[in-house]
Amino acid sequence: MAILTNALDKLLGYQMRRATAVLMSDFVRTLSDFDMRPAEVTTLLVIAENPDCSQSEVGEAIAIKRANMVPIIARLIERGLVARTRVDGRSLALRVTPAGAKQAAEAWRRIALHEARFRDRLDPADLQTVLAALPVLRSVADEGDA
Repeated sequence: MAILTNALDKLLGYQMRRATAVLMSDFVRTLSDFDMRPAEVTTLLVIAENPDCSQSEVGEAIAIKRANMVPIIARLIERGLVARTRVDGRSLALRVTPAGAKQAAEAWRRIALHEARFRDRLDPADLQTVLAALPVLRSVADEGDA
């Protein structure tokens, strides 16, 4: 069977989409027994690192729209991983429960293994270049061009 050439291999977006698909597939597999979507895991981790944060702050930190945060937070609360506390007359703060803290710690442990599987494939200098370049590409969204 002949190997086809693929001009798409020279496109940044194509290469990033393919790499992201591999990374996300491994991420989902790594946390599959948590019965949580990736957005729920990342939300839990942000809340664990930022006790008494607001739902809108979490959404902004992980680039999830306010309307999409509502079911994520509701599910985490329903599972007993996150609790809301009233800060003042209007504001509610989010904090992980003891069960949420335990789940977050285990998620971080597994994510470290997941990250190592990919980071170890890159030369340290290349890894630093990639980590420096990706936020630059994400900043296009802040400019309104995305």
